[in-house]
Amino acid sequence: MPADTIPLRKGRKMPQVLEGARKVFLRNGFEGASVDDIAREAGVSKATLYSYFPDKRLLFLEVAKAECLRQAEEAVALITSDLGPREVLTMAAARIVDFVLSDFGIRTYRICVAEADRFPELGHEFYASGPALVRQRIVEYLRQAVARHELIIEDLELAADQFAELCKADLFNRIVFGVGAAVSAGERRRVVAGAVEMFLARYAPSG
Repeated sequence: MPADTIPLRKGRKMPQVLEGARKVFLRNGFEGASVDDIAREAGVSKATLYSYFPDKRLLFLEVAKAECLRQAEEAVALITSDLGPREVLTMAAARIVDFVLSDFGIRTYRICVAEADRFPELGHEFYASGPALVRQRIVEYLRQAVARHELIIEDLELAADQFAELCKADLFNRIVFGVGAAVSAGERRRVVAGAVEMFLARYAPSG
């Protein structure tokens, strides 16, 4: 049975196992994370860890899904139809930038890419638990904004993808490839503002 289809056993020590694993995976990567290190960080025995997660890959998958879902839900909570496009898109862009540049986001992305050939489900689950959820919510908001005649968009999915890419603008590649210094708050604001302005220039009604 593939590791990602094994049913998980729930228990009171599950949260501390996941938190310990999260710290070790982020610090050492997937290959560098040993079961001994994870058990030690979590404060549990190896037997307890294996009783929850008989496969290290399954444990990483659960850690990635939980963290992506948490951050995605925080971003989704800010997207509300009560505000106009500029306000909503600015908040959404700020959260997208924060997520893609976060230590977790960058490290998990690198791990998923590195393990893509052997464990393609890692990338699938990472995408489904985070980026896909945010994309779906942005599409829903854009549909509402179009219905209120605040935006003019024919292909909502494409527009949502374009917006997400605008939010990465150079910053993501710089961090992934380790080029240049750390991204400043001013650079983040610049990219957020630029993403919103370009998106509205394309899809906001003229006049």
